[in-house]
Parts: sequence; structure tokens; C-alpha cells
Amino acid sequence: MPEVNASMTAKTAPSLWTKLAYGFGAVAYGVKDNGFSFFLLLFYSQVIGLDARLVGTAITIALIFDALNDPIVGYWSDNLRSKWGRRHPFMYASAIPVAASYFLLWAPPEGWSDTALFWYLLVLSVLIRTFITFYETPSAALAAELSSDYDQRSSLISYRHYFGWTGGNAMSVLMFAALFPAFATAAIPSGQFNRDAYELYGQIASGLIFAAIVISALGTHSRIATLRSPPPKRRMTLAAVFREITETLGNRSFIGLFIAAMFGAIAAGLASALTFYLLTYFWGFSEEQIGLIVIGVFASAILGSLLAPLATRTIGKKRGAIVIGLIAFIGSPLPIALQLFGLLPDNPDFIFWFVFVTGVLDVGLIICFSILFASMIADLVEQSELKTGRRAEGLFFSAATFIRKMVQGVGVLVAGFVLSVAGFPSGAAPANVSDDAVWRLGAYYVPTILVLWLAMIAVISTYKLERKDHEQNLRELAARLPRTP
Repeated sequence: MPEVNASMTAKTAPSLWTKLAYGFGAVAYGVKDNGFSFFLLLFYSQVIGLDARLVGTAITIALIFDALNDPIVGYWSDNLRSKWGRRHPFMYASAIPVAASYFLLWAPPEGWSDTALFWYLLVLSVLIRTFITFYETPSAALAAELSSDYDQRSSLISYRHYFGWTGGNAMSVLMFAALFPAFATAAIPSGQFNRDAYELYGQIASGLIFAAIVISALGTHSRIATLRSPPPKRRMTLAAVFREITETLGNRSFIGLFIAAMFGAIAAGLASALTFYLLTYFWGFSEEQIGLIVIGVFASAILGSLLAPLATRTIGKKRGAIVIGLIAFIGSPLPIALQLFGLLPDNPDFIFWFVFVTGVLDVGLIICFSILFASMIADLVEQSELKTGRRAEGLFFSAATFIRKMVQGVGVLVAGFVLSVAGFPSGAAPANVSDDAVWRLGAYYVPTILVLWLAMIAVISTYKLERKDHEQNLRELAARLPRTP
């Protein structure tokens, strides 16, 4: 059985500085994820001129590598033995490689062939995703180590989600509000197609990534002595490693969360792939209005990060995730359904502000749900330790991200299917798309996304760990501690 520190049963909550430092580290992943999700395909295909099919192929291959890295890094960080604990060596080691590779990604050489640019993009994408996994997986796992308290874990993860969403969204606002307008020229009227804007973005983003990783690692460094120790040294073979992984992840409640994460990832991929289509074609919003909707995410991050700890204290994590999830995921397509049935007034200003306000509230609830979901995973650590005698924070968190990355692309395929059956034309301006095609887009999207979200909520109901169960697990683990004379 692994060595257990006396701090395990300590009631002292992490300090505000620890929470801020831990949470701020999520800016690194938020910035990286924002860049890959919203700018990378556009930059390499429309600005650099690389065939979009090659860009998509490189991004997909890198995502597969990234998913496979997650459980490897998670298991490794659970078992690492060092004077800086199990997590911090990975965090410190990743700072420079992540920042350097992310900078290079946005400054590709000029004059290279498509083949050379493809390999440049592929190699850097794989490196960035690998290096960020070496930071993000051990860092996320710290939530279950910095506190074993049922409520404090939700608080810690709330800080992390707030900074992750805010940091990523801030880069989008910076691009559209400052960098793109600043790099608009007579030759390139839209700065969105000026490669110099992306090079400056790469400099700013890589600096922010580096700062977030270092600040988070240094800010939690003083807690290393209070964190859990790795299992005792033992003979490790591939069969033994596989046996330990399957034994740990065989937890019934985790299997439920694992399957729920699969449905959620497909739904998230579908929603993100069609967001632009819905805002531009279905609602007919202008670029300025879409920009305001993006800015609204800042308010959503505050709402979600404040609501999750409150839900944890009042109704518990599982019930909170189900109740808030149902409100969020039924409410998400509700404005579209109301418009389809002609229940919204024929007033463009009213419609915009209705969509804006409901969107801010809905994204806030989705963030809250995500926090509760992650906190539910953290609480499985002690339950698993009682059964296996091993701490496996890294493995639990990495397995959840593994399935999300592996199936999120399925959501994009579903989005393509929705567009196809709706008869939606490719590359058409909003004025050239028929009302019937727009109506079918909304009509097929609403039931599809609802089925996926509700399937996720249904599976979450199989999770069995409540507050009283978690506290009983802590008492049983405390009873195993060696008694001092």
C-alpha cells in the first residue's frame, strides 16, 4: 500500500493563493485549445495556402497521438518518484517545450512545398499536444491531492475552469478586436488573412502559456510535501501495468462517467462544428453581434465557477450535475426550437438579445456541469484506493480526456451529416441559402443534439458516490494510517 501522509485527513483548505495559482495554470490549455479549435485550420489553409485536406489530416493525426498519450502520462505521473513529488517534474519540464513549439506553429517557413508544410504542421501539432499533455494531465490530477474535502475539490476545479475558459476566450477577443483590425492593409483588407497577425498572436500566446505553467507550478510547489507519495517500488512489466490500469478503471461509477464523457464529447463536437452556421445562417447575426456573443463567455465563466461550489454544498455533485445538466442541455437548443415554431417575435433586436442572454446563462450552466463532472471523477480516487491500495488521480483524469479526444471528431462527422440531410449548400453566402435549408438545419440539429446530451445525463445517473460515501471512504483510509505512539 502507498505511503500515506498525515496531511491526508487535514481539514485545512487550500489558501486563496494556491487556488489562484492552480487555476491560472489552466490558461495554458485554454489558449492552446482555443488556437487549435478556431484559428489553426483557417491559418494554414486560407493564409498559408496549404490544402485544407492536408491540414485536416495533420490535425486529426495529432489528435489521435494526443489521446493515446493521455493514459500513458497519467499512469506515469501516478507512479513517478522524485524529490519534487509525482506531478511537478512534468509541469516544470513542459513549460519551455510547449511555449517554443506553439510559437513555431504560427511562424511557418515561407516558400516551402505543400509536402514540407504538411510535415511541419504535423510534427509541431504532435509535439505541442504531447508537451501540453505532460503539463495538463499531472496538473489536473492535483485537484484530488490538494484537498480530499468534498466541497473544496469543486472549489479548486472551479478556479481551473474559470481561468481555462477566460484565458482561451481572451485570445479570441484579442484576435478579432485588436490583431486582425491592426493588420488590415490595402493589399490585405481583412487582417484575418495576414500571416503577420498570426505570428504576433503566436508570440503573445506562447508567452502566456509559458507564464501560466510556471506560475501554477511555482504557486503549488510549497504543497509538494503534503501531497501523496507514489506506490512502493515493484517489478513492472507490460502485463502488470495493463492489469493495474484495468483494475483501477474497472470502477463501476467511473465506467458510467467514461461512457457519459463519450456522449458529451460527440455532442460538443457537433455543437462547436455548427456554431458558426447557426449564428451566421440560422440567426443571421452580423460579425459585431457574434463578437458580443464571444465576449459574453467571460460572464459565463464567472457564473459557472460560482455556481458549481454552491451546487456541491447544497444538493451534491451527482444531483447537481443531473439537474443543472438537464437545464443547460435542454435550454441550449431551446431558442432554435422557439424560432422554428415561430414563437419568437419578429424583432431582430429582441431576437439577438434573447439569444445573447440565454447563451450567457446556458454556457455558464455548461461550465458548472463540467466542474461538477470533474469533481465527481476526483472523488473516485479514494474509493479506488480502498480497493487497489494505489492512488490513481492521473489515470482517472487522463482516461476521461482520452475518450473525449478520441470521439470528438465523431461530432464533426455528425455535423456534416446534419448539413447534408438539410440540403445545406457549401460555401454559400447567407443571402444565397434558402429559408427551407436554414429551417431544416435547425430542425435536424435540435433533436440530434438533445438525444446526445440526454443520453449523457442518463448514464451519469449510474454514478453511485455521494457525499456520505466519500466521507466514509476518507474515514476508512484514515483508519489504515499507522498509529504513532
